[in-house]
Amino acid sequence: MHLDVLDLREFYYRSLLGRAAQKGVRDRVVQLWSPQDVQGQSVVGFGFAVPLLRPYLSTARRVVGLMPAQQGVMSWPAGEANVAVLAEETMWPLETGSVDRLIVMHGLETSDRPKTLLDECWRVLGPGGKAIFIVPNRAGLWARRDGTPFGFGRPYSTSQLEAQLKAHDFIPGRHLSALFAPPSDKRFWLRSTSFWERFGRAAPWLAGGVLLVEVKKQVLAPRPPGLVSRARKPLRVLEGLVAPEVKPIGRSKRRSLQR
Repeated sequence: MHLDVLDLREFYYRSLLGRAAQKGVRDRVVQLWSPQDVQGQSVVGFGFAVPLLRPYLSTARRVVGLMPAQQGVMSWPAGEANVAVLAEETMWPLETGSVDRLIVMHGLETSDRPKTLLDECWRVLGPGGKAIFIVPNRAGLWARRDGTPFGFGRPYSTSQLEAQLKAHDFIPGRHLSALFAPPSDKRFWLRSTSFWERFGRAAPWLAGGVLLVEVKKQVLAPRPPGLVSRARKPLRVLEGLVAPEVKPIGRSKRRSLQR
């Protein structure tokens, strides 16, 4: 079940913890895709991914923030031309193959139909298109606290997420973690957020609160119609008439013919 857009806006834009979480995740997304990487491309976010799209507003050819109908929509970005659109969870108002980069946050783990949602993600991506899926880490602290949006829905491990993405013809690539500080709004933890993010990146054994997995769309080669496998010993009755085999005649039989 998707969260309400008002609750998401309240967390990410009006709370200190939410602003710290927004920065921590966005920094990791930019580490994977810099604004120069998406120069002239189409960038789409689904769920509540708009806090992560701002770095691409000036370089991308088009930026769209899709928000599911169960969640609701808000105007974004503030003070600028709106790019947020209300959409059905599994029926996006986008042409097939029209998206170069896709970011999904608070969309997959809260979906009632994750398989159909992933099919829709695959449909809108163009050949060679890339996507980043951001989900709560089941081994992290953020998935265990209901006071943040990452405490709702189904948390994942990296292997679980990659297996689900592979089943929908996505090729997993780089994966990162974010939000290593505890999900606490106490001043000490908020002030040390930057330290924990740097420490977590240098300590692979430390579980972050959020997983980020980059994938690429896999387009299978078309198969020719009909039977494609060759028989090891094919029948030759359809290859036309062949020359008759001539067997050597024995000496005694040759003498009788000469008489």
